[in-house]
Amino acid sequence: MKAYIRKTLALGIAALTAGALLAGCGGGEKKQAAGPVPVKVGWSPSACGAPVFIAYEKGFFKEEGLAPEMIQVDAAHIAEAVGAGQVDIFNGLMGKLIKPLENGLAAQEVTGLHKGCIKILVPNGSDIKSIADLKGKKIGVPGLADAGTIIAKRALHGVGVDVTDKSTEVEFTVFGRNDLPQALDLKKVDAIAFGDPQATIAAEKFGFRVLLDTSKDKPFGDEYCCALFMASKLVKGDPETAKKVTRAVQRASQWVHDNPEEAAKIEIEKKYVAGDVKLVAALLKSYDYTPSVQGGYDAMLNTVKSLSEIGLTKGKVDAKKFTDSHTAFFKDFPDKPEKK
Repeated sequence: MKAYIRKTLALGIAALTAGALLAGCGGGEKKQAAGPVPVKVGWSPSACGAPVFIAYEKGFFKEEGLAPEMIQVDAAHIAEAVGAGQVDIFNGLMGKLIKPLENGLAAQEVTGLHKGCIKILVPNGSDIKSIADLKGKKIGVPGLADAGTIIAKRALHGVGVDVTDKSTEVEFTVFGRNDLPQALDLKKVDAIAFGDPQATIAAEKFGFRVLLDTSKDKPFGDEYCCALFMASKLVKGDPETAKKVTRAVQRASQWVHDNPEEAAKIEIEKKYVAGDVKLVAALLKSYDYTPSVQGGYDAMLNTVKSLSEIGLTKGKVDAKKFTDSHTAFFKDFPDKPEKK
């Protein structure tokens, strides 16, 4: 009887041991089957942020095995949100983010998303006919570090107008974004520089003339103004997930390019932005939402070169070195989205 009990116990222990070993061997599969990978998607109410909205609403994130959480963040505080770990990815204006990156923002640019979205406006009867005519004038902007200000300075520098802090030939005056059209209409400034949809709405409402449109005017017409940025912690700590996120947003950007009317309708119906579907659709059509990794890289390179020449960086910056250190997947990732 004792021998029988000992034999039964031995068989039971062996079975338990085998079960444990099998569970251990299958641990990797269990980990993979644990569920979608969480990703925090930062967004602000801007029409040009369509790719992140569409990646969420059309299920492109989920198709990549991701569990997206949409987190609304004031665009002016995106650097703080990334630093605090509140968001993993966000759509950002290239010109506006170079300085935060230089100051230590732990983020990488992974793909260009679209072109255009910044305009410089003047009154319809103004004698300002070109960017060079802004010399000696006053330009209203939403902030001295705003993308509109950066574009205006780059455009002025390109035609030989001094915009360095010590000897600027143009005065930049800050107004609330919603107050800029009235400031121009009341002739408190000679021109205003800011982004859509407010810029396009202002031009239509007040009859302003568009002096510069970055969606088509040189040298900005061929340059990506907005790109997908990602927390360095995600890029370096989980590169496979980072690539899945990039693929999802690239696919969404291409979808916006192919379906601008439907994209505009989704943005407004889901309350990502306010406004008129027809106007938003027209804007999305004008921005060329053909995503490009190479395009994002080139845009950062060009922007850093310009800002260094103007004196908006900490001394002279090696643009290529800066760009190489603040972009990801440049060498080993498809330039444009792969069809599924």
